[in-house]
Amino acid sequence: MSGLALLHTSPVHVPVFDALRDEDAPGLVLRHLVDEQLLSRARELGPDAVAGDVGAVLADAVAQGADAILCTCSTIGAVAEAASATLGVPVLRVDRPMAATAVARGPRIAVVAAVASTLEPTAALIRDEAGDRPLALRTVLVEDAWSHFESGDAQAYFAEVARAVDALTDVDVVVLAQASMAPAAERTTTAVPVLSSPRPGLRAAAAVAGRAA
Repeated sequence: MSGLALLHTSPVHVPVFDALRDEDAPGLVLRHLVDEQLLSRARELGPDAVAGDVGAVLADAVAQGADAILCTCSTIGAVAEAASATLGVPVLRVDRPMAATAVARGPRIAVVAAVASTLEPTAALIRDEAGDRPLALRTVLVEDAWSHFESGDAQAYFAEVARAVDALTDVDVVVLAQASMAPAAERTTTAVPVLSSPRPGLRAAAAVAGRAA
């Protein structure tokens, strides 16, 4: 199947990206690959521990004819992106366009996550996008939020994240590190820009898939 393959670590992302595709890239064929164990193991053992499994999933997507692959999990995004060199197709991480936008907004960047394993990969990505530009980067873990996500209480999850964002001061921009957090941006009251990854990430991947097809 030609088109864009998406690697998710939760099935909740499937309808979100389908809806974004319908709005921003109608006609683009999406193939969703969901493996929740990748995130579970990466949280326990670190992202590098699942590199082989991620590579196998991505290789299968290529064998099925994917023109490009988008990893929507920030924890394993760097591992997936690194696999591009050996797969022969572009592999993008959903949060890179968001990180580039954040760096352009100013040096005082807050990274907000509900899973601790996501913080350092996202911070590293922002440092990579910043290059030699100065950064005042801070990370914030919303400790009570993830249990709501795991129990299926999305509204409580978004509310916890929004409260954490609204409590931040002395920042130029806030980055929501996990794709699942995106709706929380609409619930914040802060005047500071709050960035999420799904829409810019899919747009970037759709453009790449279109060129590769």
